[in-house]
Amino acid sequence: MKKALFLILTLVSCQFIIGQDNSIMQTDELYREDQFYFGVTYNLLGKMTQNMSQNGFSSGFHLGFIRDMPINKSRTIAFGLGLGYSANSINQNLLISKNQQGEFNYEILENGTFSKNKFSMHLVEIPLEFRWRTSTTDSYKFWRIYSGFKLGYVFASTSKFDGSPQNIKLKSINHLEEFQYGFTLSVGYNTWNAYLYYALNPLFKEEAKIDGESININTIKIGLMFYIL
Repeated sequence: MKKALFLILTLVSCQFIIGQDNSIMQTDELYREDQFYFGVTYNLLGKMTQNMSQNGFSSGFHLGFIRDMPINKSRTIAFGLGLGYSANSINQNLLISKNQQGEFNYEILENGTFSKNKFSMHLVEIPLEFRWRTSTTDSYKFWRIYSGFKLGYVFASTSKFDGSPQNIKLKSINHLEEFQYGFTLSVGYNTWNAYLYYALNPLFKEEAKIDGESININTIKIGLMFYIL
């Protein structure tokens, strides 16, 4: 968490420095905006099965580059296409384990019967955005509304359980959907922007089941997004 706060303060400082310098910079009529981003989110699970719940703080950290491509003369409307990285952890009561045959098993735990239970994912992401803003050639403080679509590929995943009868730590959960995709929305002014991601596909494949029923949960991420340059 300290690292996240340090990164946020660094980004805010960068925005301040840029704002101080813009009065002496030469006006660039072909300027581009918001090409680097960093975000922090609180991760939620949607469509949870009966008795499934979250516990603790589930966090996400996101960063990357988006190529800004204005489509009007004033450059207040643009498309954005980029590449990024996302790290996410979700604390909940869905136990992931393996049987003697090496197959993944899933079980809903009673809250209070364990000290920690979470799974984590690392993704490479491709964000696509439609961008509207009130920017000008000589000001870095403006309103923005960026809506879009994000495709992510899960390249690493882990689950961790601390409790009885034994602790369990697993890697490469192959029942997770490798490709995650959903809608995104970023709205704000200057440095501070509210951010929302809503996944359109389930987090797990159909093979992941509890009592014969597929686990159709999806991810929802709510937080703050910061842009520079």
